[in-house]
Formats: sequence, C-alpha cells, structure tokens
Amino acid sequence: MADFALRPQDVEARDLARRLADGVVAPAARDADERRVFPRAAIDALAKAGILGAATPREFGGLGWDAMQTSLMYEEIGRADQSVRGFLSVHLGLVSQCLAQYGSDVQRRLWLPRLASGETFGAYALTERDAGSDAGAIATRATPDGDGWRISGEKVWITNALSAGLFVVMATVDPSLKHKGVTAFLVQGDAPGLAKTRMSGVELGHRASEHAVVTLTDVRVGKGDVLGKVGGGFEVAMGGLDHGRLGVAAGAVGLLQACLDATIEFARARRQFGKRIADFQMVQERVADMACDTEAARLLVWKAAWMATRGEPRTREVSMAKLFATEAACKWSAEAVLLHGSRGYSNERAVERHFRDAPGLRIYEGTSQVQRIVIAREYLGREEKTA
Repeated sequence: MADFALRPQDVEARDLARRLADGVVAPAARDADERRVFPRAAIDALAKAGILGAATPREFGGLGWDAMQTSLMYEEIGRADQSVRGFLSVHLGLVSQCLAQYGSDVQRRLWLPRLASGETFGAYALTERDAGSDAGAIATRATPDGDGWRISGEKVWITNALSAGLFVVMATVDPSLKHKGVTAFLVQGDAPGLAKTRMSGVELGHRASEHAVVTLTDVRVGKGDVLGKVGGGFEVAMGGLDHGRLGVAAGAVGLLQACLDATIEFARARRQFGKRIADFQMVQERVADMACDTEAARLLVWKAAWMATRGEPRTREVSMAKLFATEAACKWSAEAVLLHGSRGYSNERAVERHFRDAPGLRIYEGTSQVQRIVIAREYLGREEKTA
C-alpha cells in the first residue's frame, strides 16, 4: 500500500518553514514587491535558521534535508512570497545541490559551507538572449589560457546576480560541438571582468527578485574551477534543472494554497444579496475545483520528491509536476482575483501579487512547452536514425 503520511522529519521541516514564512517572509512581501527591493532582512533570517543550507549535507554546514523535506519548505515559502522562494530555488537547488552533486572535494569544502551559512549567495548563469532551454546554442565562450580559462559572453535574466558571490556559468569550449561543448564553471562574484546590471523594464511579477544582465569580459578562472568535467556542462545543467524545477513546482503548490486559503476566507466573510457568497453554487464550484487542483499538484510534487529521496530517475515526474502545478497556479490565481472582485484588484490583497507571480512559474527552469516536450519524449522516445 502507498503511504501518504509525512514522516516526523517532514513535519518538522514543514513546520519550521511555515513559522518562517508566516513570521518573517510574509510580513515583508508586499513592501518588497511594491518597491522592487531584495528582502535582505528576510533572507538573513532564513539563513540564521539554516534554510539556505536546507538540502546541503550536514558535513558542509547544512541541514541535510532530502527532497521531500526541501519541497515542503519551498511550498511554505512559496505560499508567502514567490520572490523569496525563487531566490532559494536558485541558491539552493541550482547552485548548492549542483555543487554537492558534481563538485570536487575541494570545491565542496570551499563553497558549500559559505552557501549554507548565507555568507555567499549563489546564482546560476545559463540563459542568454538567444539561448535558454536550448543549451546547445550558448554563445558564451571559454578559451584555454595557460592552466585555466578565460570566459567572455553575456547572460540575461540571472536571478540573485546582484548579490551573488558565486556564479555557476555555462559556457562553450567549442561551438561546433553544440551541447557537447558546454562546460560549467565556478566564477566568483567579484571576479575582474564580471559586470552585473539590473534588467531593464519592470517585471510582471517576482519584483523583489534580482534579475540581472551579467557580462563576462575575459574573466579568468583556474583549472580547478570547472564544475564536473570539460564538455560535461550539459549534464550539470540538466541535473540542476531537476532540482530547480522541483522547487518551482513546489512553490506553485504554495501559491495555489495561498489563493485557496484567501478565497475561502473571503467567501465566508463577503455577503451579497443577503447571504455569504460562499453559499452561491458558482462560488462553491470554483472553490471545489481549486481545491482539487491544489491537492493534485501537491501529490505530483510529492511523488517526484519521493522518487528523488530514493535516488530514482525522475526527470519525467519533475516535469509533470512543474507543468501541472504552474498551469494550475495561473488558472486559479486569476480566479482568486475574480472571486475577490474589486478587492482582489489592488495589492491590498495578496492574491493580486500571486496573480502577477504565477506566469513566471510557467517560464522559469523551462517553459510549459518545454516540459511537454520532456514528458512526451519520456513516453514516446525518439525515432532511431539509420545510416
């Protein structure tokens, strides 16, 4: 029989994250979003509680949480603020967990304790203006330089970039090799030749996140700064995306739960035509469907996290969880605004921010279209080509 009960350590992790979400993250969310400022005080409080090293092994100063515990944390933080959840998914999932998985002993000892404590923030520099999910199209170039490398190129929409002390930078050592030439490098945030500027324009959502253009001009790194192996960056990127996508999916569940909770509270309190709007069947229908989709998304995330804790391949399951949860988040955050009426149309109510944050979840770590491609290929395979 399948067991859907959370383990004691899961409950402990969830409850810690819930206390921090309610007591630290949520109170700062509206102001940070409105002023487009990185909520540093909230992040520092999470660091003090160990959350920035949640999935980092204990030997490197982390909490040693597995995928289920970490997913529950992402859900709780995402229920309060997607900007903070996005920071954590990048810092913890794309950087720290990639380092733990692919880094050398020297790299892990050097960087993981700093990342876990919050002394250093991590950023993941993959996306370019003409390369995102198509990692083989990366134009950022790494050329040999003595016993190391020089990296030049431009990255865009890099989350955490303005405050990051460590970047995982994807560059190609030979464009003709396409994805087989992609290599992952560790680059310090203050490296000579590395410049960071905030993206132009105003984001639809996640406005408290740091989204930046990162320009690398002959940035020198050593031989020991290659993460994984030369030409192995595509594997590192895909491994990182399994971590990052699960964080996005779990965060979407948190957003769904926040919209459901807010709608239930409002529907019970709001009266029209002499009775609660909760007593109108059309409202009940929407609440019932919202609750079903929230629970279905949560169970997809839990299954993917459970497989991760067992060390099983879960690329398909992670993509399914991300696809379903983020699509549902867009649908039901819009309905939550509608059900709140004029009260949901301003930032006085959090559902307005959730509505703006939701579309980004369909884009980050691979769009919904990309997730469908991943899922379909897992089921259908690819046609074998004959010579």
